[in-house]
Amino acid sequence: MNNVTIKDIARELNVSTATVSRVLNQSGYASLEVKRQVLAAAKKMNYQPNAIARSLKKHQTKTIGVILPDISNPYFMKISKGLEDVVYESGYHLIFSSGNDNPEKENEMLKVLFEKRVDAIVLAPSGENDELIHKIKNTGIPVILVDRQLSNEAVGLDYVTEDNFEGAYQLTSYLLEQGHKQIGVVNGPLSISTGFERYEGFRSAIKRYNIEVDHKYIYHGDYTQEAGYKAAKYFFDLAEKPTAILSFNNRMTFGVLLELAERGLSNYEHLDIASYGETEATIFLKAPKIITLHHSSYEMGARVGEILMEKLVKNKEESVNEKPKQHTIYTQKSTIWQESDLKS
Repeated sequence: MNNVTIKDIARELNVSTATVSRVLNQSGYASLEVKRQVLAAAKKMNYQPNAIARSLKKHQTKTIGVILPDISNPYFMKISKGLEDVVYESGYHLIFSSGNDNPEKENEMLKVLFEKRVDAIVLAPSGENDELIHKIKNTGIPVILVDRQLSNEAVGLDYVTEDNFEGAYQLTSYLLEQGHKQIGVVNGPLSISTGFERYEGFRSAIKRYNIEVDHKYIYHGDYTQEAGYKAAKYFFDLAEKPTAILSFNNRMTFGVLLELAERGLSNYEHLDIASYGETEATIFLKAPKIITLHHSSYEMGARVGEILMEKLVKNKEESVNEKPKQHTIYTQKSTIWQESDLKS
């Protein structure tokens, strides 16, 4: 029998639907004999609880919607793992989607998750849906930002990010200390908080060394492999080529390496590459030298999960009115390392 309901079991046993409901939901009184009969009938008739109906009754679905720019990116995978490890222990499950840094797609996915009645939303925003995010938050659904912030701070959302300014400052300072003055910078979009903050960290570092920004060595990409590929092609078609490349995203770093591979890596043995975030390709390289700043992505995801669990045990009114939790995961200077002796 398909789609068996509580009413079907009640009809089979000639008892009330309320009695069957009390037994199956383990709430209220029912004699041992009635319990035995109801459970036996439910098993015999292959009864499956209606998760949608139950969620409507309890006003919770035990699901959390997660919108990330690219769920295939190892960086965001680690964030997701940290988040899942925390919320799973409390019986919550995650629904993932990729926003692709496309504001229209992100807008659509936010509406879908809201209509699906998820209990909370975790978002790495594209930077252009502040109004909708604010509206969702004001319905009582917790919205927590991860990796990025909104341009409109008045929205007052919880967020967990890395110290992007400090990380970019460290990487830039390292290259400058090695004597580099012509540094090709592959940055993300300035409309996204990480792109703006990392670029400001770069600018602050070169200002400290009394160097002016040479805009011919600045390439604003979109955090994709293709952007890194195009940036490297642009830099090495210049008459005066950079002596180092500073990439502010692991995917763009991989694109840079692809372009260099096509040109012949042996031609760039003296080129330094600094990457904000790890890329697996470095394990196959002997040259050029890769300087990497490690992300704290798992820790970020776990902290988001902890904040969510704190919120989901409170009522909606408290969630709307409480002061936002804003956490910055600081990058440690010791996490810069060199790939100087890697296998070819």
